[in-house]
Amino acid sequence: MKDKIKTDYCVGDLIYDANIYDGLNTFLYDLPFYKKWLPKDRNARILELCCGSGRLTIPLAKEYNICGVDNSKSMLEQAKLKAGKEGMNIQFVETDIRTLDLPSKFDLIFIPFNSIHHLYQNQDLFDTFNVVKKHLKEDGLFLFDCFNPNIHYIIESEKGLNKIAEYTTDDERKVIIKQTMKYENSTQINRIKWHYFVNDKSVKVR
Repeated sequence: MKDKIKTDYCVGDLIYDANIYDGLNTFLYDLPFYKKWLPKDRNARILELCCGSGRLTIPLAKEYNICGVDNSKSMLEQAKLKAGKEGMNIQFVETDIRTLDLPSKFDLIFIPFNSIHHLYQNQDLFDTFNVVKKHLKEDGLFLFDCFNPNIHYIIESEKGLNKIAEYTTDDERKVIIKQTMKYENSTQINRIKWHYFVNDKSVKVR
């Protein structure tokens, strides 16, 4: 059952539209980094939190026993579809990483691709780290990827509406994404708006 947790986060459905996500995120330049830290024991168990549509999960599953966790049904359906095409049976769990409760412990747990920044409040981070502590073996390793703020990038990005992506999805939608950004010094939160244009029509701002 999908966990219900109080939250005021509103990222938007298009962020979690798996076809739009996959069309935007086709790279694997971070895969060698995670492979570098994989245990030498091929029987080791790996846990990926915020696995999305399986961009990293699937290639890693070719070598290791890996479980992917995400809160988005659309993302996990896409991940299962892609894994099936590869002839792979990967365990995917739909739940919130702040409340995850699995019966297993893992040799390596990781949160890739800045996904930890979807947790805005300190308590959300504490809850997630407690989940990691609960599921990590005593000599296990925890890795997470986070954005290192660059003030010059933020200043330049605040100047206007910038096109950051243009592509066609697997389901034949032409997508253009434009971005505006506003950094709040008091909260240290960088608020980003994505303006979606699908088939040459403005559809949503998230």
